[in-house]
Amino acid sequence: MPWWRTVWSFRRRARAGSGKGTRFVVILLAVLALCAGGFFLMPAGRALIEDTRDKLGKATAITPARTEGSGELAGHPVTNTTDGINNKYWAAPGAGATVTYTFRKPFRMVDVIITNGASKSPEAYARQGRALQMDMEVTAADGTRQVKELTLSDKAGPQTIQTGISDVKTVRLTLRSPVGLAPGTHLALAEVEFFQRS
Repeated sequence: MPWWRTVWSFRRRARAGSGKGTRFVVILLAVLALCAGGFFLMPAGRALIEDTRDKLGKATAITPARTEGSGELAGHPVTNTTDGINNKYWAAPGAGATVTYTFRKPFRMVDVIITNGASKSPEAYARQGRALQMDMEVTAADGTRQVKELTLSDKAGPQTIQTGISDVKTVRLTLRSPVGLAPGTHLALAEVEFFQRS
């Protein structure tokens, strides 16, 4: 073959090869896009997206429509836990007592702030009993339930628990592991505040 036919043939092969490379890159990008889409449609991917939105969004307080307790002592009703004042408390009958909060519509619960004991004041806090553990049972609008065990510090003042749970309809707290109880004292819970993603 003449030398110029050899050069022309080489150039044709080079051009064909570059087309294969482009096709390979396009297919690779399509596969990566499908994998990314599948990941974000999976529960783990959705949870990551929701968690990111929680951190980027602003949390606003939400008040329950109804607050019910399994029992209460005179002068210290269960509604004291949602009155916005943390120097009045709910006096629970004892360990295992429950309080249930029902909301008007489902919401994304990002945080719960619990003021344990009788008050945020250290002096008043020490005068009553308090629960160092609580079981938090969250029921979604579709009826599914999640249970989370909360461990609280034995100190006065609000304690923030990050939750990140969607479609919350009701929240039930069960008081466990009481400390500081003595004759004439109560198992006290001052305030429970809920925050939703705005």
